[in-house]
Amino acid sequence: MGDVLDTGSALVIIYADTEVATYVYRPDAPATEAPKPYLHPLRTLTGGPVTNYRPHDHRWHKGLQMTWSHVSGQNFWGGPTFEADAPGNGYVWRDNLGRIEHLDFDEVAVAGDEVEVAERLAWITATGERWAEESRLMGFVGRESGWALDFSTTLTNCSAKALDFGSPTTQGRPAAGYTGLFWRGPRAWTDGRIVGADGIDGDAIMGRVADWVAYAGEHDGLDGGATVLFYAGTSSAAPPIRWFARSSQFAALAPSPSYDEEFTLAPADTLHLKHRFVVVDGVLDRPAIEALAEEWRP
Repeated sequence: MGDVLDTGSALVIIYADTEVATYVYRPDAPATEAPKPYLHPLRTLTGGPVTNYRPHDHRWHKGLQMTWSHVSGQNFWGGPTFEADAPGNGYVWRDNLGRIEHLDFDEVAVAGDEVEVAERLAWITATGERWAEESRLMGFVGRESGWALDFSTTLTNCSAKALDFGSPTTQGRPAAGYTGLFWRGPRAWTDGRIVGADGIDGDAIMGRVADWVAYAGEHDGLDGGATVLFYAGTSSAAPPIRWFARSSQFAALAPSPSYDEEFTLAPADTLHLKHRFVVVDGVLDRPAIEALAEEWRP
């Protein structure tokens, strides 16, 4: 049986007496981190942690969060912005850090083992202009083998100009197409196991198209480990969803809708995205992950 607790700043999703997900919709974050709602901590049904929060290398990484690194010169991701002609590594701090604000919940409902959340948000630039309005749906469902988040969003350009959506890779940095729904795993999961559909393994998944990708790692402080399974899902934009995936530097996955191709939303146009994220106990091998991918296929 699922349950949900509203603290006034976060929704806590509970299955089998375990707080498996906390959705912080009123974050306490500095402007440099592009404040936005996020999911952290995320845990397995037995309480094993599967997310990281404000790691020392990227303070703006917070669990699982929906965001965008390049939107017509605005940075809703947090931290410095990549510019191909900038000195050094190309990342520079600019006064272009936007924020994503929670407006209201249209629904927070529990039905058996499912929790449904419908939310409205606004994407606001560094200068206070509202550029986009978002309708976000999150469905949490528990099973004996684990639990899943079904995440879908409709992002509408409510500004008076066309908006270009890209990534550091569209701006000139290879293998850095991070944007969209982004997961940052625990520090202990660095060098963990990445398994993708169609036999693709490890960091070779970077920039590839695949139906799903899984990441498995061992816990610190607890015996055993866990596996997360991310489905690429769908995007209404023209570019194919490509994977951003890292393990050697840190644990991260994102089904990127603008990995190496920008797309444009004209005024009043909408972007529709839909993804599924699954959390299970155990460090699974490829055969077990492939079986899991079939079991949880949307």
